[in-house]
Amino acid sequence: MSPRADDEDAGEAFHTASADATVALGERLGPRFGTGDCVGLVGPLGAGKTVLIRGLARGLGVADERIVSSPTYVLVQEYDGRVPIFHVDLYRLALPAAELADLGLAEMLAAGVVLIEWADRAAAALPRPRWEIAIRPTARAGRDVRLTRIE
Repeated sequence: MSPRADDEDAGEAFHTASADATVALGERLGPRFGTGDCVGLVGPLGAGKTVLIRGLARGLGVADERIVSSPTYVLVQEYDGRVPIFHVDLYRLALPAAELADLGLAEMLAAGVVLIEWADRAAAALPRPRWEIAIRPTARAGRDVRLTRIE
């Protein structure tokens, strides 16, 4: 993974060349987050959102990131780290913004860090401030990743 110099207002940009490097980037970013932080991940299907969350979980203290899997069908999975980690997937929700409160977002934020895949589907309903991680595939295994603070 290699950081790229960017304007601070535009966030931080990184490039990874493999799935392992994407996990390693997540592990490096994970310690930045804690209880009350909402981190929305955006990117096309197959961009590597769950792969990055494996690394974020490791960086947040999950001993074995292999337990991290996409919660597409269960909507929310919880992992034990230095703080509770709530992994949310909005892909299958018909009205994600309306259904987000029903999932207990406020309660999850009060208890730990919330990582949301497909966050762009409910951006207006997400709390501010929050973090956004945009992932864009660049080659077979390459990814451009941008971390931005949304105020």
